[in-house]
Amino acid sequence: MDYAQQQRDPTKHAIGIAFVVLMHVLLIWALLAGLGKAIIEVVKKPLSATIIEQIKPPPPPPPPPKKIIEAPKVAPPPETYVPPPDIPAPVVNTAPAITATTAAPPVEPHVIQAPVVAPPAPPPKPAVRRGVTRISGDNPDYPKAAIKEGISKGRVVARLNIDEKGNVTEVTIFSADPPRYFDRAVISALKDWKFASDGEKYVAEVELNFKLDN
Repeated sequence: MDYAQQQRDPTKHAIGIAFVVLMHVLLIWALLAGLGKAIIEVVKKPLSATIIEQIKPPPPPPPPPKKIIEAPKVAPPPETYVPPPDIPAPVVNTAPAITATTAAPPVEPHVIQAPVVAPPAPPPKPAVRRGVTRISGDNPDYPKAAIKEGISKGRVVARLNIDEKGNVTEVTIFSADPPRYFDRAVISALKDWKFASDGEKYVAEVELNFKLDN
């Protein structure tokens, strides 16, 4: 059989095509099986996410300080010296001096006067005078109520308001022992007492002692 006839045999072509197809199927199966395992391994691995912070740009540098330019100081112009006008010196007429001797008056001796000493002021009068002497007036009677109660003695201190003429204007019982038994008799008697005129009002204090004679 020649070469051309061999090429025309359909059986040989079918076997070759089947072999090629089989090889492609096996290759595709192998690829699919390997890629599947790789995909599963990738899915099993944990995923990590990284947050990238935004990098802030650095702040701008501060502006340079402003330079203050001072104006140059101008010195004041020098003062011009003006000479004063020439003034002629005054002419003084000197008159002849008159010399005369005058007698000095006699010097009187200086007399030192003694200082005048004022008389000492009188001592101030007490607000309440004691020991005053009456000019007229009777002693009070012994009260009948005290006799009835068997009181044999008593003591009364009274204060009298006396006017400028020495008259008694008011009687006040300052203390009494025993109290109340001798008050009325003392007030009634002392209102009629008379004292020396002093020219002013004052308060006098008198002490009266009562004793019943048996």
